[in-house]
Amino acid sequence: MANPRYLVGIDLGTTHTLVAYTDLSRGTEAPMERFAIPQLIAPGELAERPLLPSVRYHPAEGELNPEEIRLPWPPVDIGDPVPHPVIGELARRLGAKSLGRLVTSAKSWLCNEGVDRLADILPWGSPPEVPKVSPLTASASYLAHVRGAWNYRFPDHPLENQEVVITVPASFDEAARTLTVEAARQAGLSRIRLLEEPQAVCYDWLHRHRGDLSPIADRRLLLVVDLGGGTTDLTLIAIAPGDGQPELTRIGIGDHLLLGGDNIDLMLAHLAEEHLLDQGHKLSPAEFAQLVEQCRLAKERLLATDSPDSATVTVLGGGRRLIGAARSVTFTREEVRRIVLDGFFPEVSLRDHPEGVRSGLVEFGLPYVADPAVTRHIAAFLSHHRRAAAQALGDEAAEPVPDAILLNGGVFLSPVITERLLAVVSRWGRTPIRRLDNPHPDFAVAAGAVAYGLARRGLQPRIGGGSPRSYFLVVESETGQPQGVCLLPRGAEEEREILLQDRRFALRLGRPVRFHLVATSDDITPVPGEVLPLDSERFTSLPPLVLALAGEDQGEIQVRLAARLTEVGTLELDCVAVDDPEKRWQLTFELRRQPLSHKLQDASHPHLEEALGLIRQVFGKKSRDVSPRLVKSLRAELEKRLGPRQRWDMPLLRELADALVEGRRFRRRSAEHERAWLGLTGFCLRPGFGYPLDDWRIDQLWPLYAAGLQFVNVIQNWAEWWTFWRRLAGGLPAHAQETLYADIRDYLDPVKSRKGKLATLSKQRSYENIVRLAAVLEHLPASTKTELGRWLLKRLQNPREPEQTAWALGRVGSRMPFYGSAHNCVPREEVEDWLRQLLTMDFRKRPLLGFAAALLARRCGDRSRDVDPQLREAVIARLKQAKAPASWIAMVSEVVELSAEDEQRLFGEALPPGLKLIA
Repeated sequence: MANPRYLVGIDLGTTHTLVAYTDLSRGTEAPMERFAIPQLIAPGELAERPLLPSVRYHPAEGELNPEEIRLPWPPVDIGDPVPHPVIGELARRLGAKSLGRLVTSAKSWLCNEGVDRLADILPWGSPPEVPKVSPLTASASYLAHVRGAWNYRFPDHPLENQEVVITVPASFDEAARTLTVEAARQAGLSRIRLLEEPQAVCYDWLHRHRGDLSPIADRRLLLVVDLGGGTTDLTLIAIAPGDGQPELTRIGIGDHLLLGGDNIDLMLAHLAEEHLLDQGHKLSPAEFAQLVEQCRLAKERLLATDSPDSATVTVLGGGRRLIGAARSVTFTREEVRRIVLDGFFPEVSLRDHPEGVRSGLVEFGLPYVADPAVTRHIAAFLSHHRRAAAQALGDEAAEPVPDAILLNGGVFLSPVITERLLAVVSRWGRTPIRRLDNPHPDFAVAAGAVAYGLARRGLQPRIGGGSPRSYFLVVESETGQPQGVCLLPRGAEEEREILLQDRRFALRLGRPVRFHLVATSDDITPVPGEVLPLDSERFTSLPPLVLALAGEDQGEIQVRLAARLTEVGTLELDCVAVDDPEKRWQLTFELRRQPLSHKLQDASHPHLEEALGLIRQVFGKKSRDVSPRLVKSLRAELEKRLGPRQRWDMPLLRELADALVEGRRFRRRSAEHERAWLGLTGFCLRPGFGYPLDDWRIDQLWPLYAAGLQFVNVIQNWAEWWTFWRRLAGGLPAHAQETLYADIRDYLDPVKSRKGKLATLSKQRSYENIVRLAAVLEHLPASTKTELGRWLLKRLQNPREPEQTAWALGRVGSRMPFYGSAHNCVPREEVEDWLRQLLTMDFRKRPLLGFAAALLARRCGDRSRDVDPQLREAVIARLKQAKAPASWIAMVSEVVELSAEDEQRLFGEALPPGLKLIA
């Protein structure tokens, strides 16, 4: 920014948003000030508050007078789909009294890969009539409120013209960082910097002690623990003697831990629920959300220094399962402190680490960590960075235990909690640990963001360290094991470009390319261009980077890759033309959900070229006179050369698919051509996504749907036609799936399908495959799936109905989608009704009814999707009675991964080898 008047820091927190600033025109001694954020505290009542609750309330139509919630500044247009949302203190108060209308934890949703973070899904689990918003837009709305409030107070110095630093968790991945930048852009803040929150806490300390850094002069390793509302963020900083003052370098960051104050609120809410309800019953998602909010308020009161002896939480509203008037629960101060100490800060050793990697508690769609013990996570973090810690301490044999610690977060206002954590960490090492002071933990992150801006101007010490991660491009090896080419090593400085001189790539013009990247925070020191095996769980996948180069198809251009860490802390990757370095193309992250994993490797089958030659013989330009026998036997001929098709892996399948896509216009030469092409191409492209360039392949094939089937009088071709689109469905966008459904819905309607020509056409056009296609269209809205499920259930009343209908019902109402976003799941209450009807049918005679019931009752841990526990028990009893497979019973009784056999049954056929369902 050119000559900004103010330097502004924004702590965009899970629970609260805070703003700090300093007036640059007043010189180096200008005070650090807290911006009191104007917000509604009651209808029609505006007041300034030091904290802006990071929540939104979506009022019902007519609930509030528009004049009572109008703010004194013009609204910022962020494309908000919800008219007149209430933000801040009034939103929290309204949300505590109403059900299902409060948006919370938007920041945690930004890093939740299990849903489409760009879709309107919040408030999670709210009734259909409540308008919803995306995590991205919710975050943008908080920043837009801050911008409007700032500009209202400083009209001559609008926020968009100031130097702004926004903080994020150090553990935020590239997707979450990119989404934060996009949220700021939507709010009108196009020029910002990002800063990791633990570093911000340290910058705040450095600013407050800028005249005397002696408290850390004799220290060598600083641990920053930032326990916020949604995350626990850990950072290690090495301290070395410098020229006149210590030099600080960030040497390690922790994994993303969805573990914070929200977890404590949830634990208290679960305990309260046990007292409020009959054994085995649960509150509705909206009622539970209200209870969580009540528990949050009680926790804050009871953990405060001047806390009362007890606090009462109350569930408002009817609640059909509530027992009489027992709607309140009282927590004592000692009870809450014991819960927090034993559950979140237990006494453990440095060798005690969290067990397992699966998510534990799932509430409101958010997968919280399985182990809530912060002390165990700290032990694992320190052990993981053992080498870097030992180097900082100057003793290779030393335990990786810090000699200084800096704590941040509201829970550390409690002396009991602070003393417990200090005692546990102190016992791990030999040197007494020194706690650095933090008098304002609620304000430290925002103030530290401002201090970081001052450090960038050379006005106070700066923390070094560069990139917190090493980034690698996934490439193939001769052995088929994935390897990574280092693009950017850990510690790389911001804005310093690294060009891989010795690595060249051939990009095809007119065709998109996708690069798969991984990152690690391990304390390894690779050299740019170095190749390392990717055999460690510490390498985490990033969203793919995509690029489409304009130009004539088939042409190629030689490029090198150039990587840099941007000023906002995100990775930027460019393709640079070898023959003209001035030509470069920037790749962008794909942020949509990628729910499949696979290992990239070459399609190195020794008979690949021979197989491609056979495909071109049948579907090539010069194949008009090919033998009809070869057309019919093409699949068999390919299997003779490549082995059984069930063993064809993803790289081989996509190589074959590309040859088939290239010859797509020649599928119309005969009915046999069309049938062979549909069967092979669909098989080679299943499940329609999960491999580089699949979206491009789908784009090439979708126009074929409008062209339609050529040989409409051949029943086998109709079967292959619907199977083809079923196999590709996962790669089709929502609008394409809606087009498919609109064209087949009359065949599925149990009333319409019996009338006129539809009854005959249903048989001629392969109803069994039509229903299987409809079942896998997971991008359809929940209301459409509800309609479809009711039709399928009605059809199942007929004992002669094909078993595919039962399978389809399970897919339509599944609690854990195969590839779609969880927000499109059929409502829990609807599925419970379906299950009650299924339980009246005979699972023994029709086994797929049992599988459908298992999918409908499958436990996922999210109360907005999980069915009633008593109903789940009834399903388990029926499955046992019908001697159903143990894996079906397991998926209903607990949160488990599907077996390979059930994964295949869910998908409808085998997934390609090497492709793994992550749901």
